[in-house]
This record gives sequence, C-alpha cells and structure tokens, in this order.
Amino acid sequence: MNLNKYLSDPAELPLERIVDDGGFTSIFRTIGCIGDSLSSGEFQSTDEEGVKQGYHDYYEYSWGQYIARAAGCTVYNFSRGGMTAQWYWDTFADERDLWNPDKLCQCYIIALGVNDLMGKNQELGTIEDIDLADWNNNKATFTGYYARIIQRYKSMQPHAKFFLVTMPHGGGAPEREAKIDAHAALLHQLAEMFDYTYVIDLAKYGPVYDGAFRKNFYLGGHMNPQGYILTAKMVMSYIDYIIRHNMEDFAQVPFIGKGVHNYTAKW
Repeated sequence: MNLNKYLSDPAELPLERIVDDGGFTSIFRTIGCIGDSLSSGEFQSTDEEGVKQGYHDYYEYSWGQYIARAAGCTVYNFSRGGMTAQWYWDTFADERDLWNPDKLCQCYIIALGVNDLMGKNQELGTIEDIDLADWNNNKATFTGYYARIIQRYKSMQPHAKFFLVTMPHGGGAPEREAKIDAHAALLHQLAEMFDYTYVIDLAKYGPVYDGAFRKNFYLGGHMNPQGYILTAKMVMSYIDYIIRHNMEDFAQVPFIGKGVHNYTAKW
C-alpha cells in the first residue's frame, strides 16, 4: 500500500487530485453549508417566451447534498437563493432556528459574497471592522456581518472547523473581477484571524466560469445539475487537500461538541 497517496505532497496544488468519495471530507459527520442560491441547488425557469423567470431552490441538487451522498455524512443547507451575510445575521438564521444548539455542526462551509458585493454593492470593509471581544460592535459592512456569523458559531462550537469559499473568476468586467480578488484577500485574512479556519480558494485554483464553462455547467444564470455535481467534487476535494496538509488539526474531529479532548494532541 502506498501511503503517500493519503499524505501531503509539498508540490501538490489544490484541486490537482479530485476525489469522488469525499476523501478525508468524510471525517465530518455533520456539515453546515451557509450560502446563497449556488449553495441551494437553485434552478432558473422561464415562461414559454423565455422572458418571465422563476427561481427554485431544490436542495437535493445542491453541491452540499451531493457531498452528503458521496461522503456519507449529514449536510445541512443553511442557505437560500439571494442570501447575504447581513440577511443571514439579521433575520434568516433566527427565522429558521439556525442558532439552535441541536443544529450545531462539526464543520461549516461558508459561501457568501456574490449577492452582497455584486447584487447589493455592499461595502466590503476590512478586518478592522471586527470586534473580537463583542461581535455586536462589528461594523455594518460585509466583513462585519460575515465575521459575526463565524464568531457566533465559534462561541457555540469552539472547535468546529470553518471553510471559507472564494468566488471563482468569470472573465467579466474588470470591476467585477477586482471585487472577486478583494473578497478572496479578505477571506484569507479572516482565516488568519480565526483558529481552525481555512480558505477554499476557487478564485485562484478553480476553473474560470467563462462562456465555455457556462455552456456546459449552467442553465440560465444558475448552474445545471452537472454544475452542482462539479462544485461538490471541487469542494470536497479541496477539503481533502486541506486535511492532508494539516493532519494534526483534524485528528480530534470526533470530539467536537462532545465535551472531551485528548490533551496529548493538538486540537
């Protein structure tokens, strides 16, 4: 048996090795996906004239549920079409009882930013907008609301792992691509600020969502089923890569939320 297949290779880049069975993502038994339409398996319909549009969240087609079926874990869709960090914080999480301790997870994947920065043109902000002592003092920027979500879940599940997803490039207008880069830079800063927080950097290592990509993996302005499966493969392969390159960080995942700990090893 060649164990090197399951260990880190310093020369390996994320997404060079695609896993179909979840890989080491399978160590998580509960995963919460916090996101917008692309995290909700949203499909876009039209009327017979192709004009009037409908938007439908079919969670069973979301990349999170494809991960659940591939990796054999339970994945919760804490997501909805149009979601923003501010909406999640202000009303959505409370309305859906998502802060309920019974819904705490071992790991959270956060994929927010498109509606915030592109749709609503909300101010990105900086890490200076974050009060680590009291999230209520965070400024009303994307950074402030995004960090509040992390901070509150960390206060409830201190050893949960967080994976922050950057937005892929699309070969669009320079202003849009610049926002994608700024968003990615922010998420890397947040990963440095919070412990056991990692970046799934699709902006850097993922495919460009250009015309050719959209022809194969999109239906209108949202993904088709193949696109959601491809996203699932990218996300679980990236998490597998992160785990293989940080094995000690994940050795005690079974103890998350259990109130016990192996004090001879790293959390």
